[in-house]
Amino acid sequence: MSPTTVPLHLGTHAPTAGVDLSGVAAAGDTLFVAPDEGSSLLALRRDGQGWGSPEEVPLGEAVDLPGKPGEEVDAEGLDVVDGCLWVVGSHSPRRKRVKPGTNPADVPARLARTSAEKSRRLLARLPLQDGPDGPRPAPGAGARLPSGRRGLWGALADDEHLGPFLGIPGKDNGFDVEGIAVLGKRVVLGLRGPVLRGWAVLLGLVVHVEGGVDGTELVLDGIDKVFLDLDGLGVRDLARAGDDLLVLAGPTMVLDGPARVLRVPGAAAAPLPPAIPREEIETVAELTVGVGCDRPEGLAVLPEGLLVLHDTPAAHRLDDETLLGDLWPPAM
Repeated sequence: MSPTTVPLHLGTHAPTAGVDLSGVAAAGDTLFVAPDEGSSLLALRRDGQGWGSPEEVPLGEAVDLPGKPGEEVDAEGLDVVDGCLWVVGSHSPRRKRVKPGTNPADVPARLARTSAEKSRRLLARLPLQDGPDGPRPAPGAGARLPSGRRGLWGALADDEHLGPFLGIPGKDNGFDVEGIAVLGKRVVLGLRGPVLRGWAVLLGLVVHVEGGVDGTELVLDGIDKVFLDLDGLGVRDLARAGDDLLVLAGPTMVLDGPARVLRVPGAAAAPLPPAIPREEIETVAELTVGVGCDRPEGLAVLPEGLLVLHDTPAAHRLDDETLLGDLWPPAM
């Protein structure tokens, strides 16, 4: 089984958004994609065999964002269910990057600098409204989980498995949310890291929407943890396929290592157990990974197959205005 390519016509957004797309979800003939930088999504329309007519979708117009105005959200996962677009940020701290050409004497000091990124602690539910160019988030109608003690960060602060990793950047096998799938009453988050002794982690959040003096917000009622044996890989994205849960698995750190689409049968239709061993997880596709590029990062289920988008796409995937994704045969 091998993929075909599908073009995403990004227009003037290609030089920035096309370099790193982190999340993707479809709502009919509209495809929402999450650039790795900034605080906006892109909405594309089905265009022949691909997607085009890109439109910027500022998240701040639909929901009050955490952090300071203009800070990067680092949106990593998208899902569309029951007329709502769900968006999750990485929640991960950052460590200073060592740029090529840095004086070796300066490397230790740069690597010692980490920063908490409150703007990345986003989990939001955005009701969609129909428009002339397809569904868009309704202005001001979104609800998000608080980013502090009443949110995910506060709930995990003393967790025996994840608490010690909250202050560690994602690229160091620290806490890093990369995927989201809404399964019934639970919002399931997939973690790129930490991977614990080879086991990846899913978080099943029970939330409800509540109105207050400061507007509508998501209220966290509980969290379940699920451990998956992914052969040492972390979760890079999640998607529903009928009653099954699809997992885009890849390395937790900055590695070119293996990437694959996996299926957890029945996981979208029944409560998840505390742990899922490797023999209960099926391999759907082994994905090609480049050297320093072409790392599979986004997964969406389309009527025609599985769309996979890549972080740091190889040169052949990106021109001045178009990004090529991979379309795999349907997983069902």
